[in-house]
Amino acid sequence: MKSEPDEVGIDHLAANPERAFEWTGVRNYQARNFMRDQMQAGDLLLFWHSSCPQPGIAGIAEVVTAAHDDSSQFDPASPYFDPKSDPAKPRWQCVDVCFVRKTRLLSPAELREHVALHEMIVLKRGNRLSITPVTAAQWTYLQNLLS
Repeated sequence: MKSEPDEVGIDHLAANPERAFEWTGVRNYQARNFMRDQMQAGDLLLFWHSSCPQPGIAGIAEVVTAAHDDSSQFDPASPYFDPKSDPAKPRWQCVDVCFVRKTRLLSPAELREHVALHEMIVLKRGNRLSITPVTAAQWTYLQNLLS
């Protein structure tokens, strides 16, 4: 899961380790579907800093809720407000996540050096999705790099 560290970074999660952060603002149907259909409470995720001077994997977080309606879609004060989303049939879903641990920063350039990670969706040229799946083999390989 990608986040801009100025908005919600791994340090925000680390400063509030008991707090569940609602992962609001995803406005791409494919990314929404990954959260809605594939993520479950207890799943671990790679916390990726994006749109910043040093992007890459910055930590590990845990999904603590199943997908639920993204509250920001109904909040006119939110930058993620969607006036076309109907409370009776919401468009946008999200999950809540909490801090597990910070890791050393693994940049996209460093990740691309590893043949075992060449097929990671997040590393594909042109990928703009904020949420992408990781295979079990990629996860295992990354755990060795992150330790």
